Amino acid sequence: MTIDQIALLPTYVAAATAVLVLLADLVAPGRLGAVVGTTAFGMVATAGTAIGVGLGLGDAGRRTAFCVGPDQCSLVADPAAAAVGAAFAILALGAVALSLPVLRTGEVPVGEYCFLLACSLTGAVVLGGARDLITLIVALETLTLPLYLLVGIRRGATAGASAAVTFFVVSVVSTAVALLGAALVYTATGGVHLADIARADLAVPELRPLLKVGMVLLLAGLAFKVAAVPAHAWAPATYDGAPLPVAAYLSTASKLGGVVALLLVGVLAGGPVLATSGLTLAVLAVLSMTVGNLVALRQRRMVRLLAWSSVAQAGYVLAPLGALLATGGRTTEAVALAVAATVAYALFYVILEFSAFAAVVAVRGSADGGEIADYRGLARRSPWLTAVLVIALTGLAGLPPGLAGLFAKVAVVRSLLGGDAAWLAIVVAINAVIGLAYYIRVVASLFSGSAEPAAVTAATTATTAGAPATPPAPATTTTTVTAPAIAAVMAPGAAPVRAGWPVAAAVGVAAVLAVLVGLAPQGVLELAAFFTP
Repeated sequence: MTIDQIALLPTYVAAATAVLVLLADLVAPGRLGAVVGTTAFGMVATAGTAIGVGLGLGDAGRRTAFCVGPDQCSLVADPAAAAVGAAFAILALGAVALSLPVLRTGEVPVGEYCFLLACSLTGAVVLGGARDLITLIVALETLTLPLYLLVGIRRGATAGASAAVTFFVVSVVSTAVALLGAALVYTATGGVHLADIARADLAVPELRPLLKVGMVLLLAGLAFKVAAVPAHAWAPATYDGAPLPVAAYLSTASKLGGVVALLLVGVLAGGPVLATSGLTLAVLAVLSMTVGNLVALRQRRMVRLLAWSSVAQAGYVLAPLGALLATGGRTTEAVALAVAATVAYALFYVILEFSAFAAVVAVRGSADGGEIADYRGLARRSPWLTAVLVIALTGLAGLPPGLAGLFAKVAVVRSLLGGDAAWLAIVVAINAVIGLAYYIRVVASLFSGSAEPAAVTAATTATTAGAPATPPAPATTTTTVTAPAIAAVMAPGAAPVRAGWPVAAAVGVAAVLAVLVGLAPQGVLELAAFFTP
């Protein structure tokens, strides 16, 4: 077995970050600056190392580790793996910046929080280079396991504990399904390396149905990570119960990890049963975008709307890959177009979704996402945050000025038409129109008038401990209301929004990326070419 230590360098740096965070918390307990500074430095170093390894590959184009044969390696360092590692490190760094308001309040233990985030990053870095089923599933679970604790880490938050349990139970079931699928694939092909599975010569015809069932189960289990139907019910409760920065990281990193895993399994390992894999992904895509959009129409809470929107977005991500594989990937051009559309849409979604959550964090601080009605009149209180939310939401809807989302929708439809999947392109177009309804409703509320004082008075009166319902008091009467009740109803309030500079920087960078990436779509397509086998 050969091991190239350079190929493992980004993983070493990510793991070392987690260890250094523990040491920093031990040496300076409760010192927010020391722990957060160590975490941020480690994540920057991880991104830089991943990029450096990717750029330093030279003519060979890749480095390998844990190899038992020429193309039987468990871990590969290539430009695609470097891009994935750097993307996850940047996402984790953004999550740290968004977390500062909630960390300052003391609701979340800073040492444990940063350590779990670094552990999740370690799994994500390994995922990009995984080339066998065991490494892939272990890396994906290492990415996900710390998130169970991060969702429920806030002290005294029963909603967070409930959300963490929901997330854990559904995840365990999905992982069991994926492991069963992997076991059946190994039984049918005799190999766990993706290259071995792709070129498996099934001399025994009776093994082909076993391989098909295994591939369906494996893809269905991995679909949990992208919150695709039927493994989607965890997303709304989990996003809404988690601290907002955790929800921002979970909704983007988990989705990106799931897309990477599905690409590796569906494209690199799906050779013998491409049509079965494609049909599975196409069905998941149709169900996800339809269910997600229809349920999102009825949402009143901001984070739950973003969660159901992410279910629908999972359908758009899976559609090109499903259409390609269902037709057997007949040409190299078709493969390149479908993979490029999938990667491009995933990248645009991550940028736009993180922008939306970053703006929500800047508005709400350490509170939850609140009701959509709480954002009424935000355009007058904070025009720049309103601009970020508008860019993010219209981009997710596929409208300007969110050019990234507009290009992503066009790329998906074009790939479907090029892959002779016109019926799926029509489904995507219909669901995109349905999605406009709730995105535009939220954008319109940002520019509408604030809530009436009477509504605030009624709500605050209802929150007083054990107070029976009473008619409104005359204008001359003074009513005593507790400060927490006022904060609960008035948040984000009529006062101008004031976000700390790390949050403001994260919001600004995400918004700029959402616009600039949409202006340079060709670069995204070239990046996607790294994922083409």
